[in-house]
Amino acid sequence: MPDSDPQSPGAPRRDGASADSPAQQSGREGEGWLSRVLRAVFGWKPGSIRADLEVVLEDTAGAESGFSPEERKLLKNILDLRERRVEDVMVPRADIIAVQRDIKLGDLIKVFQSAGHSRLVVYEETLDDAIGMVHIRDLLAYMASQSAISPEANAARETPLPAELDLTSVDLNAPLSSTSIVRTILYVPPSMPAVDLLAKMQATRIHLALVVDEYGGADGLLSMEDIVEQIVGEIEDEHDEDEMPALVRQPDGSYVADARASLEEVVATLDHDFDVGDAADEVDTLGGYLVMLAGRVPVRGELIAGPGDFEIEVLDADPRRVKRMKIYRRKDRARSRDGRRRDRKTGADSTDGGVPAEGPGLQASDASVHSDQTA
Repeated sequence: MPDSDPQSPGAPRRDGASADSPAQQSGREGEGWLSRVLRAVFGWKPGSIRADLEVVLEDTAGAESGFSPEERKLLKNILDLRERRVEDVMVPRADIIAVQRDIKLGDLIKVFQSAGHSRLVVYEETLDDAIGMVHIRDLLAYMASQSAISPEANAARETPLPAELDLTSVDLNAPLSSTSIVRTILYVPPSMPAVDLLAKMQATRIHLALVVDEYGGADGLLSMEDIVEQIVGEIEDEHDEDEMPALVRQPDGSYVADARASLEEVVATLDHDFDVGDAADEVDTLGGYLVMLAGRVPVRGELIAGPGDFEIEVLDADPRRVKRMKIYRRKDRARSRDGRRRDRKTGADSTDGGVPAEGPGLQASDASVHSDQTA
C-alpha cells in the first residue's frame, strides 16, 4: 500500500502549491466562457460583470468599448428589461380590442379587418370574463375545412371550383362558440417581471397574456411582440401605418398632444418648465395627469390650469377618457387672442365710415367671434 495519505481539500500540495477545494473547482467548472475571457482580459471578478457592463455602456465611448451604437442600445435594453414589469409594457384596458364568444363569423372577419391584429381576446359577457383568444389563422383554417369538397365532387360540377373550395357553404351567421377554435390565453399579474413572462410564453407557446388585477378584472393586454420591442425597438411590418407623433408643436408655440403621451416625454419636450412634481409617481401619461388635476374626466372644450403658467385645453374626449389636448402658456394664448382681435378691428376700419359691411362680411366677422369663443 502507498505510504502517503490522501491530501485534504485545501491542504498544501508537495509541490508547494495550494490545492483547490471542491467548491472552487466546481465554481471554475460552472464559470461561463465569457466570464473567463472578461476576467482574464480585464481583471473583472465573477459576479460583477453585469454592473461593470452597465458602467461600460454608460461611461465609455463606442470606439473604446468595442460596441457599435446599435449594439450598445440593444445591450442596454436587455439589461433594462430586468427592471420592467408587465404593467410597464402592457396595452391598457381602454385600448384592448376583444370580441364576445357568440359573435357571428362574418362580424368576426370585419373586426379582424379593422383591428389589424392576428389575435383577439374572446370574452363571455364583459372583458373581465375573458375565456381565451381567437387567431386569424385558426379562423381561416376552419373556413377552409368547412368549404372543402372532394376532387370527385368538384370534377362532377358543371363549373369546377378553384382550389376545390366552396366558400358559399361557410355559414357566416354561425357563432364563434360553435367553431371550437378559441385558444387558451395566459393570465398574469401587473407586477410580474416582463422577462419572466417572456420565458413563460416561450415555454407554453402562448403569445398573448391578459393582465388581471387583484380582483380578477382585466387591467391590460400583452403579447410577446410587446416584450421583444422593449429590446429591439418598434417592430413594424407592411400593414402598420405611420403614427403621428404623440406631441406636435404648433406655429403659435402651443403643442397638440395625444392623451397617451408619456408624461416624462412631455416634461422633457417642454424643457422641464412643465413641472408635474410628485404626479410622475402616480400616473404615466398626460391624459392620466389631466384627470388627476381635474379630479374627474374632463369634457371636450374644457380648459384646465396646468403647472406654472401652462393651460391645457381638451380637444377630444369621451365619457371614459381624454383623447387629445392642447398645451400652451397663458401669455401665448393671450397674444393669439389679441392678434385675432386686431385682425377683426382692421377689417372693420377698412369699411366705409368704420361701419362693418353688410352681407358676407358680417357673417365672416360673426364666425370669427364664435371661433374665438369656442377655441
